[in-house]
Amino acid sequence: MKKKLLVVMMCGVFLVSMFLGSVWAQGQVTVRWLFETDFGGGWKALIERFEKEHPNIKVEMQEGPSATNIREDMYATSFMAGESTYDMAYADLIWVPKFAAAGWIIPIGDRLTPHDIAQFLPGDIAGGMYQGKLYRIPSQSDAGMLYYRKDILEEAGFEPPITWDELVEQAQKLQNPPNLWGFVWQGNQYEGLICDYLELLWGAGGELLDVEGKVVLDQGTAAVEALQFMYDVIHTYKISPPGVTTYQEEESRHVFHNGQAVFHRNWPYVWTLAQKEDSPIKGKVGITPMVHKQGFQSAATQGGWGWVISKFSKNQEAAWEWIQFATSYESQKTLHFYNGYIPTRHALFADPDILKESPHYPDLWRVQINARTRPQHPQYAQISDILQRNIHAGITGSVKPEEAIKRAAQEIRELLGQ
Repeated sequence: MKKKLLVVMMCGVFLVSMFLGSVWAQGQVTVRWLFETDFGGGWKALIERFEKEHPNIKVEMQEGPSATNIREDMYATSFMAGESTYDMAYADLIWVPKFAAAGWIIPIGDRLTPHDIAQFLPGDIAGGMYQGKLYRIPSQSDAGMLYYRKDILEEAGFEPPITWDELVEQAQKLQNPPNLWGFVWQGNQYEGLICDYLELLWGAGGELLDVEGKVVLDQGTAAVEALQFMYDVIHTYKISPPGVTTYQEEESRHVFHNGQAVFHRNWPYVWTLAQKEDSPIKGKVGITPMVHKQGFQSAATQGGWGWVISKFSKNQEAAWEWIQFATSYESQKTLHFYNGYIPTRHALFADPDILKESPHYPDLWRVQINARTRPQHPQYAQISDILQRNIHAGITGSVKPEEAIKRAAQEIRELLGQ
């Protein structure tokens, strides 16, 4: 009887363990996130590889709208309700202060060593910080830069411009409007306009907010000089088409892509499209850091995406396992080749396989290393709205640059209770 009882008990333990193991292996721990369509298939490839290596974790990418602001609203709605719908978010860096200040995401910097953090570009790490804590691990980088027609500059004997004055001088000599404009950029009233403006503001030694969050936009002359430059390239120097005040990324890119501009400010994605076989400018494009005012330094507006963990997730450790995997060297390399993503790790800009396909990466690294984040403030969206209205009024000539900056600074102070 004792032997029979022992056998029954052992069989029971075996069956229970088999059942639990089966349940665990079948992905009973599921981590979810919301994203747009995986056009390149890189995320699908990573998820398949991760689930093979982690049979106890299933990763579910819920397909959402392509509009960034709509996805942000969907995350925010879920988090405000305290729901565990999303265990993590693939977050734009400007979401971080809003989500962190609301208590929707958890700090995760203590999971990394200083050596781990040093592997990432400094601007991408800064984009995940809020009040001294790291909330986001960067996965995909972005930064503004100046594209130029390498063939046109070489024929004229010019080196790529470094300062505002050099850009104006070269553009005026090389352009032949309306067939060939000197300089195209993003002048519509939207976030892209502020990214362009901040690069010029920083490149003149100015700031929007100080380290304590106080408005310093109207202190000194840099803010007015940056806006005056944007006005002048359209109306005074006439190196930008009048319609640039309606351009977003794609409208400006099309002008450059079709061979109708010498210089073009935009993001890294333009390079890939410019090198396609049917591109009129294939092999004719160079990149360089954005121009700055004489006596100051170049700056790029940091963009990019990374991973945050929801405070309401019931599977935070599983989410962290995925984040470690998704931001690893090999995973970022995969996303580069599948989806064309710009990596956030220094070493990938010198990876031999990547350099074969993207020989411009050392130049791109020079841009990325000088990238700066937009103000890490929970109310950045409202701050940007104020800037968009006033900066756009300044470049169109509705108000003088001095008045536009004065109004913007005052409105932002009122918003922040200063």
